[in-house]
Amino acid sequence: MNDEALGRSHRAKPGKAKLKEAIDRTRAILGVPDTHKIAIVPASDTGAVEMAMWSMLGASPSIFSPGESFGEEWVTDAKLLKLDATVHSAGYGALPKLALARKDADIIFTQNGTTSGVRVPNFDWIAADREGITINDATSAVFAQSIDWSKCDVTTFSWQKVLGGEAAHGMLIFSPRAIARLESYTPDRPIPKVFRLTKKGKVDLEIFEGSTINTPSLLATEDYIDALKWAESVGGLAGLQARADANTKVLADWAAKTPWIDFLALDPATRSNTSVCLKVVDPRVISLAEDTQAEFAKKLASLLEKEGVAFDAASYRSAPPGLAHLVRWHHRRFRCRGADAVDRLGVRDTHSPNSKPRPLRLRPPWRAEADGRSPVTSGGAVPVAPRAQDDALFAGQNPMPKVLISDELSQAAIDIFKARGVDVVSRALKRRTAPGR
Repeated sequence: MNDEALGRSHRAKPGKAKLKEAIDRTRAILGVPDTHKIAIVPASDTGAVEMAMWSMLGASPSIFSPGESFGEEWVTDAKLLKLDATVHSAGYGALPKLALARKDADIIFTQNGTTSGVRVPNFDWIAADREGITINDATSAVFAQSIDWSKCDVTTFSWQKVLGGEAAHGMLIFSPRAIARLESYTPDRPIPKVFRLTKKGKVDLEIFEGSTINTPSLLATEDYIDALKWAESVGGLAGLQARADANTKVLADWAAKTPWIDFLALDPATRSNTSVCLKVVDPRVISLAEDTQAEFAKKLASLLEKEGVAFDAASYRSAPPGLAHLVRWHHRRFRCRGADAVDRLGVRDTHSPNSKPRPLRLRPPWRAEADGRSPVTSGGAVPVAPRAQDDALFAGQNPMPKVLISDELSQAAIDIFKARGVDVVSRALKRRTAPGR
């Protein structure tokens, strides 16, 4: 990464130039209209959403459509702010009733449920002639899903969600209607310094030119710029969306032929293409107590990590037990590292355009332990399926390969494959020992 601004003040010319570059590249990739303002703000997406809520809400009734656990936090804020608020919630895997939105109310919604695996399919339910403003928490949607900028007055996201960047920085995108609300409405509550967007009744435009409210990390900023350059190199917004859709389709195809797993989202039309959430639906698992199911899901996620298939795949603690974020589509550093790892779930390495998904047979999770005991509890609370049943469950899938060529696998993963009769060959080793190297 370019380090010319590192160690300098964020108010010096090099630092401000970097912050402005991050804003400009964001606008270009997302297609944000010139009429909209973009700011870098503290405290990630949470800070961005709460900054808008504390500064702008209260002039009109509010309607909250959270859709998942993070969105419910904004409902908690609404209670603290004593807003005239109506809440339309939904269970995990479903969307709130968006059609209940009113033109005279401010609307706060989550475009993509990070913990629920559902997304808003379109923005048709938002009136073009609305009187209130809309606040779109798009932190796990932006860069992978379309946004109708004419329907979103405030859009928020964070660097670490959308492009796998560093944490602690959020983004605010304001439409002219949002700017007008800031300048026409003064809340009857104290506004903390890090939330202040106006000076003497006018919007502080310097914030939208790279003069941040508090000190940002220029190292994290450089990393975000690097991610944006990478996004440009893979086709910009269209390329990123296609990438996310393709990865999600591979998982959907695998889930469709795997009887013990299913999407948490109830309606395929609202399935997320970034925060893919899956649930175990085998009767032997779902008949367990809830805490035992949660322990099962944790051990399943741990097994996937041990075998190099997926990392950080456990569902959120407040969500139903299962797997989440199996598609890390966004940043080049979090890509699937080699077809060998992803092929065990039938997932294509999209960084290799000529690669073909070769689904391998993955034993159901209750066969996961080497000693044949259940991974749920040491006492084997889940019955161990005989291998004949396993073969029936996985009928039609390709047999286990005899040789596995790998970019990088942990020694634990190599040992597991060798125990199953699969020889593991390192491509890196072959390159180092090739003639002329």
